[in-house]
Amino acid sequence: MDAINIGPLSFSIPLLTTFGAVMASTYVGRRLGRARGVDAEPTLWFVILFALLVARAAFVASYAELYLAAPLGIIDIRDGGFSAPAGIVTALTAGAWFAWRRAAIRKPLLGAVAAGGLVLLLGAAITLTPRGEPAPIPALTLSGLDGRPVQLASLAGKPVVINLWASWCPPCRREMPVLRQAQLSHPEITFVFANQGETADAVRRYMAAEHIALENVLLDAGSRLGTVTGSGALPTTLFYDAKGGLVERRLGELSAATLAERLDSYRSATGAKEK
Repeated sequence: MDAINIGPLSFSIPLLTTFGAVMASTYVGRRLGRARGVDAEPTLWFVILFALLVARAAFVASYAELYLAAPLGIIDIRDGGFSAPAGIVTALTAGAWFAWRRAAIRKPLLGAVAAGGLVLLLGAAITLTPRGEPAPIPALTLSGLDGRPVQLASLAGKPVVINLWASWCPPCRREMPVLRQAQLSHPEITFVFANQGETADAVRRYMAAEHIALENVLLDAGSRLGTVTGSGALPTTLFYDAKGGLVERRLGELSAATLAERLDSYRSATGAKEK
């Protein structure tokens, strides 16, 4: 499981896990600190923010060439580019150092780190638990911009990436040039752009205004694909292997770096070879 759907809203499990870990840590640290007449929260928040900073820096360093091409992207954390191992190691190391140096807040700090760690372990267990057979590409028929019907299941045969988007969605618009470049750079992968709920004329106007040429643009007038795949949020990107099995689902905006990370992992999982 990689997301939770509540009505029309979708929430990423990793994002919820991170938020839950922070909340659990601060709650436990505050309660234990009050019981001992000390305030551990400033130190705890320093550890949390420092860990997030290191996690971001480690991810940026891993894809430095892509971030240097657009330096403002380094501080745009909406792409979700963080190195979880770097952040966890930093939090544990910093927490242990402060616990050693400051005896008065040792128990509140260690309790907070333990609480956050338990939430992270729970989130990892939910995300990594095998779910049986991968969900197949939905047996839906969408329309091309020329009106011809296209069966999504017929796309299987090589790895497929399906992006659910709409022209009114700001993060969809921001990530579109990145996906377009990926479509040009990775012919070994079929990229499909499934517009949700708009007309062919609206899509054409958007593409003309943005001067962006996309292949495999399909129209999902009833937004059925999002419903069938449990992807109520836009943008959502679905990664399928050559057999049509779902490998990964990404909620939210992709930058060049986070897409490169996903494609690296995706190729490892599907056996697709970069051309």
